[in-house]
Amino acid sequence: MENKLLNLDKLDSHDAGEKYHFAKDLLQMAKKNPAKLYPYFDRWVMMIKGDNNVLKWVATDIIGHLSSVDTAEATVQQIDGLVKFLHSGNLITSNHAIFSLGLIAKNKPEQRERIIKELLAISKAVFTSDECKDIAMGKVVDTLNGFRDEIQDDEAALNFIRQARLCPRIATKKKADALMNKITKASKEQLGIKRMVHVN
Repeated sequence: MENKLLNLDKLDSHDAGEKYHFAKDLLQMAKKNPAKLYPYFDRWVMMIKGDNNVLKWVATDIIGHLSSVDTAEATVQQIDGLVKFLHSGNLITSNHAIFSLGLIAKNKPEQRERIIKELLAISKAVFTSDECKDIAMGKVVDTLNGFRDEIQDDEAALNFIRQARLCPRIATKKKADALMNKITKASKEQLGIKRMVHVN
């Protein structure tokens, strides 16, 4: 199917089942063939700004996926809005923002430092409960896993992981333990290589 033939009318359907099933299909399309959805970028931005939370979350994820084919920096222009979602205090909205920002950081290296800094700030965000905050921190740890080289010497990131290791939520604690172990192992290996080079 050509981009110009993609019909998005189902997103306006009064049939909730049809609307949300189509939204789910769009997410799969964004993951497998983001270029097909890129020409409709304005539509995803409109959905993000809309009142329908489900479509807002779908659009948030789609924008993250589109960063892999974005040559016009359109996704970069959405970072500020996504950061607001990140610190919204709504767990679901925040988790979708974490996911999207993580993809943008992956595909737009020049934005990585800025995004990681915002992700770490989730430890100071206010949620409806401590458990919600713990879940969000676990989501951030998942995202940081993809940037181990960038954070292994970043004291702010390491402190965040240490804080997550003390989390009463077992799932978050395990994720943080695993990430810290990987970082520690990588640091030891690099130190060993440096010593070998120095000796030789």
